[in-house]
Amino acid sequence: MRVLLQRVTSAQVSVDGEVVGRIDPVADGVPHGLLALVGATHTDTEAVAKALADKAYRLRILDGERSAADLNAPILVVSQFTLYANTNKGRRPSWNAAAPGPVAEPLVDVFAEILRELGATVATGRFGAHMQIELTNDGPVTVMLEG
Repeated sequence: MRVLLQRVTSAQVSVDGEVVGRIDPVADGVPHGLLALVGATHTDTEAVAKALADKAYRLRILDGERSAADLNAPILVVSQFTLYANTNKGRRPSWNAAAPGPVAEPLVDVFAEILRELGATVATGRFGAHMQIELTNDGPVTVMLEG
């Protein structure tokens, strides 16, 4: 599983012009939130999803070397199979390392649910949809987690 974390001051995801997930930490009195782009591969398990959710929640990449757990920062979780693009040959990426939807969707759901169980406010995109993401990356700070 791969999780690309971006520290943001705001983020939202839309499908067909409708906002389906949004975080606005600054408006809520928190200096930052996180956008988590989550991709799964064939060998991932719920245990991997749970471990990465815990790591993302506790990773000290927010203001003052604090974590989302420390600041009660919101997290926007968006599925992103393209994190497993293979570009080694030619100019056309291969997606064969990305898990198919029936495998990946439950893992992305587990990732988001564990964040909620840990105490995070979580918004999500819509799995499998063509989504538009708007964000204000702060820093910029972008970190890749792998499990």
